Amino acid sequence: MADKGRKRKGLMDELPEQAKQQKGDSEADPDGNAEENGEKNILSGFKTTTVLKDSALEKAVFLHGKLEDQEAVVILQKTPIREDTVAEIFSGCKLKLEMKNDIYSIYHLQPPAHLNVIKTTVICPATEHHVKKYQVQEHFLVEETGEDYLSITLPYIKEQRFSLQWVFNILEKKAEADRIVYEDSDKDVGFVLLPDMKWDQKQIHDLYLIAIVHQRDLKSLRDLTASHLPLLQNICTKGKAAILKRYGLPSSKLRIYFHYQPSYYHLHIHFTALSFDVPGCGVVRAHLLSDVIQNLQSDSHYYRKRTLSFPLRADDGLFSKFKQAERL
Repeated sequence: MADKGRKRKGLMDELPEQAKQQKGDSEADPDGNAEENGEKNILSGFKTTTVLKDSALEKAVFLHGKLEDQEAVVILQKTPIREDTVAEIFSGCKLKLEMKNDIYSIYHLQPPAHLNVIKTTVICPATEHHVKKYQVQEHFLVEETGEDYLSITLPYIKEQRFSLQWVFNILEKKAEADRIVYEDSDKDVGFVLLPDMKWDQKQIHDLYLIAIVHQRDLKSLRDLTASHLPLLQNICTKGKAAILKRYGLPSSKLRIYFHYQPSYYHLHIHFTALSFDVPGCGVVRAHLLSDVIQNLQSDSHYYRKRTLSFPLRADDGLFSKFKQAERL
């Protein structure tokens, strides 16, 4: 295995040392004997109560259940097939013919165990918000005016008191410090740039990083004015430079945007590879950083006054607030 690893070419030669180390860690236990190596299988006691979503497109299943008597959400997702592993998959796989017709054949392919990995995300203890987030629901398009934000959305955010402790842990280096790609520690224009948990850091075409600002009084686009242009321009310039230096990906191949509504109310910006059709990058939710900067240059209070459209699930508490206010 060591000889094979040394012979592999392609993308792994271009990835940062941190990503290579992570890959090495995953291969250190090729037979998956984690417990024998001192790692506890925390999922052995997981009891499924509900399948929240089964997505063939995402090759993932979202489960709700109990883990050591606590509510938990577990997400199982097949990892992408990497170019540098294809030759080993072909040489070490088991094939079972399912169908053959003239020039067309379909097989079930069982790759070597260490290449047949399922990415597993565990949220525990999970709140009702987490369960609803991954549950299949109808979606509705909401048109929120500046007045709606002040009278409906903002009170709802304050009422819910969404926990941001995990964000503060990152900013304070209490968690994920080893994953930070770049940091500007300035309290006004500074930010932390690190890989999103959705990205396995093993290939560039699905690159996904998040820039989290150090300022703690900014929740979303709605809080931004022209006074925040130095912050946004700093993130744009230094974020692009850090990604080019670490991953060799130029700004012309990046999509840089905000979500509105965001998934959590601490200002953050998404950096994704343009080649990656990531969920949430469409027009109903994404706002390009370059557009946001131009809009604020034209009107300091653009996002305080502008009507913003976004999708909400039928079971979302904010959706209920808009219905009660007869805004739907």
